[in-house]
Order: sequence, then C-alpha cells, then structure tokens
Amino acid sequence: MGRNRIGPRSGGRPASPGYRHDVVEVLDRLLAARPEVTRGKMFGFPAFYTRGKLFACVYGDGVGLKLPQTAIRTLEGNPGITPFQPYGKARMKEWIHIRHDQPGAFSEDAALFQASIRFVSKVAKQPNRPRGAD
Repeated sequence: MGRNRIGPRSGGRPASPGYRHDVVEVLDRLLAARPEVTRGKMFGFPAFYTRGKLFACVYGDGVGLKLPQTAIRTLEGNPGITPFQPYGKARMKEWIHIRHDQPGAFSEDAALFQASIRFVSKVAKQPNRPRGAD
C-alpha cells in the first residue's frame, strides 16, 4: 500500500495523514470516462472536481466524498463509513470518509461517486447568494 506521508509540521499543526496511491489509481480508472470530472488537488491531496467544485478527495486511508445529508444519514453506521474530519477538525457538513482495506473495493462504490457528481453539479449550477440572504 503506497502512502505519501508528510512529517510533523512546526507551529502545532498535525502531521499530514498522507494518502494511498493505490486508491488514486482505482479512482482514476473509475472516473476516467466521465468528461465532467477533472483531477486536481485539495490541500495537497489528490482530488476530483466537477463543474469546478470539489466532490472527492483521497485523504489518509480512504476517500472524502460529498453527498446530500439524506444519503449520509442512510450510510452512517455502515462498515468503513465515518464522518470526514480532515486533520481531526470538526466533521465537514455533507461529507463522509470511505475506507476499504483493498483498493479495488472503491470500484464497488461507483454509485456513490455518481451520486456525489450529480449532487455537486446541481449545487454548482445554483447562483451564489449573498451571506445572510434567506
């Protein structure tokens, strides 16, 4: 399992958890046929975007994935699914962290990745509203 780990940082920030190169390879293959998906980085980690918006990030031993709250509620408690809390911070709203021992198992989550792409694409189409607008 190839990991890219970054050592401890000064200033009290925690060390990077790195990421699994084998998971990146699986996701590259899984998402290659999706023209609306582009690869990039999020805080130095391999990430995937649709319509310029982040929907997945390879982080630590798994993948952070943005989904609607209704989907997250149905997935909570499933093996390998936890709230996404990069660097141990507060859980990110509308994000889960998926972990599998075997990298190929992420291919079995294709429907979740498709749901994430649809969700983020829909959000990306909505015009930005000023803060405090109801």
